[in-house]
Amino acid sequence: MSAPEHIVFVTGRLARARLEKVAAGLPETFRWSIADAGVKVAALMTEEIIRRRVELPAGATRVILPGRCRADPEHLAAHFGVPVERGPDEVVDLPAWLGLSARKVDLSRHDLRIFSEIVDASKMSVAEILAKGQDLARRGADVIDLGGLPDTPFPHLEDSVRALKGAGLKVSVDSFSREELARGAGAGADFLLSLNEDTLDLAFETDAVPVLVPTRPDDLPSLDRAIERMREAGRPFLADPILEPIHHGFVDSIARYRDTRARWPDIAMMMGTGNLTELTEADSLGVTALLVGMCSELAIRNVLIVQVSNHTRRTVEEHDAARRVMYAAKADSALPKGYGRALLALHDKRPFVQTSEEIAQAAAEVRDPNYRIAVAEDGIHVYNRHIHRVGTDAMAFFPELDVASDGAHAFYLGAELAKAETAWRLGKRYVQDEPLDWGCAADAEVEDATAFKKAGRTRHSGSDAPPPGTRDARLVKPEADAAPPETIPEEAARAEASPERPQGPKTKLVCGRLVPVDQA
Repeated sequence: MSAPEHIVFVTGRLARARLEKVAAGLPETFRWSIADAGVKVAALMTEEIIRRRVELPAGATRVILPGRCRADPEHLAAHFGVPVERGPDEVVDLPAWLGLSARKVDLSRHDLRIFSEIVDASKMSVAEILAKGQDLARRGADVIDLGGLPDTPFPHLEDSVRALKGAGLKVSVDSFSREELARGAGAGADFLLSLNEDTLDLAFETDAVPVLVPTRPDDLPSLDRAIERMREAGRPFLADPILEPIHHGFVDSIARYRDTRARWPDIAMMMGTGNLTELTEADSLGVTALLVGMCSELAIRNVLIVQVSNHTRRTVEEHDAARRVMYAAKADSALPKGYGRALLALHDKRPFVQTSEEIAQAAAEVRDPNYRIAVAEDGIHVYNRHIHRVGTDAMAFFPELDVASDGAHAFYLGAELAKAETAWRLGKRYVQDEPLDWGCAADAEVEDATAFKKAGRTRHSGSDAPPPGTRDARLVKPEADAAPPETIPEEAARAEASPERPQGPKTKLVCGRLVPVDQA
């Protein structure tokens, strides 16, 4: 029998108490230790500090670094001789990250093909169509759909198809004109949208795969007849019963998808989601998640999407994120919960990672003039060695902050406090100096997790302020006033966290500070 795993959590002095509390709540089957590197802020630990100051206990099998630690896990793994991983940014997420309260999931897989339509392709040049198609593919589209417009000539259709194909892209042609569909197929289009039983002969004149639709949305028998004809001929096809907008047959159209799948359990199907996302003035991410969930249940593995309205500008990314979440949840026979934050744009499931009491305790330990900003359920906290204020209006903090003569610092704090207020009002996570996470609704910044951020300006003004344009935390050597490194074994930490241990005097939060109850 192999020896049980022994995890070592590396941390700094400020986060140690919170880490002990969380780790002490892990199941008894987990063996762990906490390695305090002797620095105040874990995010400022360097590889050199960790190599020199952290000693692993006997039997250690894995090392977990704080999520914001900029050390290279591979380099440290070579040094310690055991695997080293970067854990979550927030201590409260550690159980989920370890797979205890949520799944560690693989979102690299999906089974839904995205057709992304260029609706006004006939009005664009070949170069513009190619650039647009490549951009859509970069965002997650699998097939670039060239949309024709009624009574609008498309003389460069063939050249457009060939340009996209030459770039390695799959292409579909979407037109009411049989002549345009034939031209697109002749140029090498992979799919034709959309044929019904009256225009189905074209499907036998080309190798392009047709998407079959009913002659009218409510005429499912006509779709059945087209399906039967293609199946008898042994030809590939997709079937689309047509999704209709709200108040114009939406519920009935959903029922038609269900009925079609029930009658034809093994055929390939498509759903065009634009009639909901485009024609409903609501944030499209939730609408998309719901429709992709329906596709997952009904084994519909193709969607046609469009982006015309400004509120659907991220529709490709939204469908791409939703298909990955739904695939993973279906593979686990689970609800689509606990599969990451990509589908959460406005609100976070767990927005506040510290309580107001925990922030007050951290504020009481600060001995420098640098302002810290944090958000808890009771509002925005701003503190340094002189003050700790709590409020909900970013602008109301200004009289309390000694930055009237420091425009650069005032600008920085104003921007951060406005971001913190947005996070508090929406129920989103806030981390000072980090952008808010908008899920798949906005591009996330890609950064080097092994390098520190560029210098900025966060320090309080005054005689001990840093030179202009520098970030104070980066001016302080990480080992300045460092305590000796210490490794706390699991048993000792559990004992410290046990409710049986002696408790100090009861305290209460008053004006952002913890004071004894009898003084409150």
